[in-house]
Amino acid sequence: MISQLKKVSILAFSIFSIFVASAQDNAVANYDQGFRLGFGINAAAVLDKPYDFALGADARLQYDLTKKYSLTVTTGFSNLFVKGKDNDLGFIPAKIGFKAFVIEDQFYLMGEVGGAFAVTNGYNKSSYLISPSIGYATKYIDISLRYELLPDFPSQDSNGLPRNGINQIGLRLAYGFAL
Repeated sequence: MISQLKKVSILAFSIFSIFVASAQDNAVANYDQGFRLGFGINAAAVLDKPYDFALGADARLQYDLTKKYSLTVTTGFSNLFVKGKDNDLGFIPAKIGFKAFVIEDQFYLMGEVGGAFAVTNGYNKSSYLISPSIGYATKYIDISLRYELLPDFPSQDSNGLPRNGINQIGLRLAYGFAL
């Protein structure tokens, strides 16, 4: 699993590098390209047993290729809470993404991929992570709704039998600024 994550990370970094290199040639005239940094809090409804809900925080670095397109790198911490004696599952996500503003430079669509690394309660597995989202951003505020799939983390089916795969729908509220 770790070697697969390394391959995905290398591929993602390569794609990121190509976009950044080509962005220098394709920049919109008079647009000041640059970096933005945002700090967010997340809450999610987890759709798989035994988890009830998720809370987390993140930091996102964004590089604006043009006025409409940006590349992102996001990390933080998320915790999936479980009622009863079972242990919660906390993980560190590491994601890269592509953000496209589609309406008036404020509404956007974004896709992120990466890995999730469990860090709590002796659980030391990792999982791929896929996360499409839709959002609204101003100069300082970013609000988004996202779906997140963690296919390799443990969950339960409707009968309580073990299986892999966690799905969640979350809301992110963030404050961001230009660097």
